[in-house]
Amino acid sequence: MADNRSKMAGQDDNRASVHARRVVAYVVLILVSFLCLFWFYVLFINATRSNSELTKGFTAIPGVHLLENWINLKNGTLPIFNGILNSLFVALATAALSTYFSTMTAYAIHAYDFKMKKFMFTFILMVMMIPTQVTALGFLQLIGKMGMDDSFVPLIVPAVAAPAVFFYMKQYMDSTLPLSLIEAARIDGSGEFRTFNQIVLPLMKPAIAVQAIFCFVTSWNNYFTPALVLHTDSKKTLPILIAQLRSADWLKFDMGQVYVMIAFSIFPVVVVYLLLSRYIVGGVTLGGVKG
Repeated sequence: MADNRSKMAGQDDNRASVHARRVVAYVVLILVSFLCLFWFYVLFINATRSNSELTKGFTAIPGVHLLENWINLKNGTLPIFNGILNSLFVALATAALSTYFSTMTAYAIHAYDFKMKKFMFTFILMVMMIPTQVTALGFLQLIGKMGMDDSFVPLIVPAVAAPAVFFYMKQYMDSTLPLSLIEAARIDGSGEFRTFNQIVLPLMKPAIAVQAIFCFVTSWNNYFTPALVLHTDSKKTLPILIAQLRSADWLKFDMGQVYVMIAFSIFPVVVVYLLLSRYIVGGVTLGGVKG
């Protein structure tokens, strides 16, 4: 009887401990969620207020100038719709090319045995250590000599070489893509490109979705490289136009327009995330576990 009572007491203690940890976890998650979402709330609240109201300080009550701010922004001198289309084109092309060719590179390292295999894997990872700012001058000189200045090509093509995406894809393949499956496809007479496109890519959908989100967001928010490459207003992306709007002289400066433009620039990112978010948990979990 004493043993049973001690076991029951121990079970009750364990249940109480689990319950306490669960409560703490929920409290922390609620707090972190609030801190993450609060700034979006501030952004959208400020987008509904006029420039004069914004100068008076923050208020949690929405204003009534959202439509007015949007009309002023649309009728301004900056090509807002061109900027949206340019950013969308560059971000989608970057995400598609980066994920496809990074997956292909990871497949080559994963499925083939060759003499320089380990060196190539290490070398690709070493490229991640080189900041974009270090190579910017040489990059500008190169695209100038090739006649690609003020075009989208230098913003899209270099995205094919994405070491971080390659590394994630390689880790995901190690945990989800057995070499026996590839050998079976070869025995059945499947060519290498057919094996990659019809067998490997469908298995990599969760990882591709996760990296597509990251690539899209990175390209969408990228200001440094487009600001160096693009010079014509009709070709500029949204981050450049936002910077130009913020740097206007004090007679034309309107903080309400700036907030509306920033809020509108976030909308496509939210849509892409909602479309692909169901893959994130599974993709991140499997990509981080090497089988």
